[in-house]
Amino acid sequence: MPKRTRQIILIAHNIRSTHNVGSILRTADAFGVGLVYLTGYSPYPLSRDDKRLPHIAKRTDYQITKTALGAQKTVKWQHVKDVIRISDRLRSEGYEILALEQTSQSVNLPNLRTSSDVALIVGNETIGIDKEIIKAADLCIEIPMLGQKESLNVSVASAIALYHLRHIA
Repeated sequence: MPKRTRQIILIAHNIRSTHNVGSILRTADAFGVGLVYLTGYSPYPLSRDDKRLPHIAKRTDYQITKTALGAQKTVKWQHVKDVIRISDRLRSEGYEILALEQTSQSVNLPNLRTSSDVALIVGNETIGIDKEIIKAADLCIEIPMLGQKESLNVSVASAIALYHLRHIA
C-alpha cells in the first residue's frame, strides 16, 4: 500500500513584506502545500471579490507577483484575519499546529518527527509570532543557528521548515 502524503498547511501571520509573501507562495508551491492562509495584516494577492481599494489591491498584487512568479495562481490561498480561529479549526480537523519560533520550549527542527498532517505558522519579520499564538500551538519548532545571527528571513525559514516537513519529519 502506498504511503499517504502528509497534508501541509502554511499560516503566514502578520508578514509585512509583499516580497516575502510572494516568496512564501512560491516555496509553498514547490513543497506541495495544500493551502496558505495569509492572516492578520499580511498582504495578499488580488482576489475575485477584493474589498480593498482597486489601486491598492493591484499594486499589492503586482509586488507579490514579482517574487511569486505565478505561484499566487497555482497555490490555494486565503486571507483571514484571525489566526487563532484558523488554528483551532485545523486542530479539530486533525492537524498538528506547529509554530516556527525560538522559545525555551522549542524543538530543534532536525529532531522533529511527526506522522500527523501539520499546519505550520510563521510570523512577522521582526517580532516573530505573538505569545498568544505560541500558546495556541501544539509545539514550537526552531531552526538551529550556528552563526552570529539569531534568525533567518521568514521566507527562507519557511522553506527550510517545509522541506523538513515534506521530506524528513
